[in-house]
Amino acid sequence: MTIQNEGPRIHVPNNPSPKPMAPISRKAQIILAIILVLLDFLFFYVTLPALNLQNIGFWFCLLVLFAEAVFVLSLRPQAKKGGKFSVYKILTLILVVGVVVLIFGGIFSSPIFSASKYASLMQPEERVFEEDIPQSDTVSNIALMDTNSARIIGSRAVGSLADIVSQFEVSESYTTIDLNGKPMKVASLEYADFFKYLNNKSEGIPGYVMVDPVNNEAQYVKLTDKIQYTSSAYFGKNLFRHLRFRYPTSIFQGTYLELNDEGHPYYVCPVLKANVGLFGAMDVKGIILLDPVSGDTEYYKVSDVPQWVDRVYDGDLLTQKYDWYGTLSNGFLNSMFGNVGCRKTTSDYGYKVMDGDVWVYTGVTSVNSDESNIGFVMMNSRTSECRYYQVAGAEEYSAMSSAEGQVQHLGYSASFPSLINVEGQPTYIMVLKDHGGLVKLYAMVNVQKYNIVTTGASQREVMTEYRKALKDNGISSSAVSADMTAEFTVKEIRYITIEGDTWVYITAEDGIIYKQLFSEDETLIYLNSGDTIQAAYEEADNSIRTILSRLA
Repeated sequence: MTIQNEGPRIHVPNNPSPKPMAPISRKAQIILAIILVLLDFLFFYVTLPALNLQNIGFWFCLLVLFAEAVFVLSLRPQAKKGGKFSVYKILTLILVVGVVVLIFGGIFSSPIFSASKYASLMQPEERVFEEDIPQSDTVSNIALMDTNSARIIGSRAVGSLADIVSQFEVSESYTTIDLNGKPMKVASLEYADFFKYLNNKSEGIPGYVMVDPVNNEAQYVKLTDKIQYTSSAYFGKNLFRHLRFRYPTSIFQGTYLELNDEGHPYYVCPVLKANVGLFGAMDVKGIILLDPVSGDTEYYKVSDVPQWVDRVYDGDLLTQKYDWYGTLSNGFLNSMFGNVGCRKTTSDYGYKVMDGDVWVYTGVTSVNSDESNIGFVMMNSRTSECRYYQVAGAEEYSAMSSAEGQVQHLGYSASFPSLINVEGQPTYIMVLKDHGGLVKLYAMVNVQKYNIVTTGASQREVMTEYRKALKDNGISSSAVSADMTAEFTVKEIRYITIEGDTWVYITAEDGIIYKQLFSEDETLIYLNSGDTIQAAYEEADNSIRTILSRLA
């Protein structure tokens, strides 16, 4: 019998199951909880979310807090015991309910279920273009310059001030305001960096910059009492932190520098509320005025906002409200599929000073078209009033391309245009900028016939060329109403040169003064005292009437 040697037997034990993590001590659990609480406070101190159930950020912070509490308790298994009502199980249930509320709160806050409420936040009033927009000779109430160009000019205004430019920089955020009936862009100086803040925090920021977007000029305004609270400051002097600790539940929508009637700076801080569900259809319910010198604040309802405040509603919010009206008035499903009667604003906007307020201007187009406008809207940035004008024609970007085509050899780019009335013709006016962002030329484009394009080095020059182009294309000033004509006897004639253009100033025997560009009608040279003229004219703010055409 043969016996085979199988060798030594090796015992291979079964793979042991992983041991559960050992519970941490009570002391370690408390230390971890304290660390998490400190981190949460640091997160709040930096991000400053509103403690408001209508703020999605607050819900996320709340859920994170409960999730952290559940996690810390789970590290000690005995915390899960204690029956149905243990702290661990209650917090877990609250966490789950919070997630469900956040999800369904978002769904029921959407336009799917409340399209009519979204659409009702703005009710445009149809108006007549020729009645509301007076005929223009020059444009002094429209911010033709865009913010990028304002930044360049504003920085140059302080560039020569060595003590200023070495410690401060001009804010990137400009606010368009109404200053004595004319648009003005204003921006505060800001600390250049953290170390510049440490060097200057005891004294504060010495002034602000004003940029005239019509005349392309800027000036630095030095303050007697310096600005202490600003977005570039740190710790308790930070503008947002100062606001948050005074108004912990308010949902802010930015801060905008403005000037009161005495030229004192204030920050206007719109406060939002949801009008649909938890988070939907956010709109302004009031503002907080913050004095950046003293830090004093005061809340105003929208109906009680001081007259000098211009920017209660941001341009983005105003265009969003009109888009809700334009797309959701016939229901949510129609906005998605049928698109019957749906309209929207174009992708940018401009500012116009009118009736003592700043108005946001933008074109309106069908949602199915991106090449032409069916009208345009003027929206009051203080009251949210909206006026709709049915003026069909070229969309703004088409007009900008037409203007750029006139100077393509120079490579200039057009700013977003505004709409004016020239001899009853809806007309785009805009500036053309070089690669450095500086304004070089003015351009005008006819809205309905955007092949009629003129450019000029000044407003007067481009206006003169545009009027000539209208006449060359058979478009006369016949749109002038009968009450804008006059017959008068000439008393005195004077020739005055302004910016290279010769103007003829005619004083009538009744004391009213008329004017006309000599290049528009050279037969004016034959006028003498005692002659009788019948002419169509337009009024101006200075009571001098501009002759549009001589009728006899």
